Amino acid sequence: MKQAIELKISTSLWNRYLKDEFSKSYMRELYAFLEEEMAIGKTILPKRSLWFNALNSTPLERVKVVILGQDPYPTVGHAHGICFSAMPNVKPIPKSLLNIYRELKDDVGVDNFHTPYLQPWAEQGVLLLNAVLTVEAGKTNSHIGRGWEEFTSKVIEVVNKECQNVVFVLWGAYAQKRGSSIDVTKHLVIKAPHPSPLSAYRGFFGSRPFSQINNYLLTHGKEEIDWRV
Repeated sequence: MKQAIELKISTSLWNRYLKDEFSKSYMRELYAFLEEEMAIGKTILPKRSLWFNALNSTPLERVKVVILGQDPYPTVGHAHGICFSAMPNVKPIPKSLLNIYRELKDDVGVDNFHTPYLQPWAEQGVLLLNAVLTVEAGKTNSHIGRGWEEFTSKVIEVVNKECQNVVFVLWGAYAQKRGSSIDVTKHLVIKAPHPSPLSAYRGFFGSRPFSQINNYLLTHGKEEIDWRV
């Protein structure tokens, strides 16, 4: 029997706002595509139980920051369902994350170069959300346009509407396009070039997003993020 795509989380709020998505045609088509890919022996990353790890790790009622990524790392053993993060034993640190860590060190003095694992951020209210939640091993962007974007657009819409004073971090043109409908009268939007080695020198370095995030949170009566992992 085929295992249905569903969102299994410990809190009801994501389910309240997202459950109807799973019966829509785009999600059924996405699921059929993923089943077919797995049936012919393709490796889909991350593993099925981690497809919704970003939502599982950061309940809606705890969201304070949203960082938007594009799709999972395509290397087996790296992706675990939250953007820019990799499993603890992964070495070397992925290049975009390495640049994020360099800016973090320069901005707030935190040295995280010992691990690529950002799960502690997620558990403090940083929703680390890729636009596309799966990828074929070895093929970056292989699941773009298959339906995940519609689902994660709904996630962004829910946070935008249901939460107050959230910091949206949009690195690069892709993320900025995805976040174009965010209500800037009730949230803070931080934009900068992508931390990829191809673009980080264009203004990502020196953008100081981490101090901006914590200053905003404190100003609005929220606990700041401890960026150490």
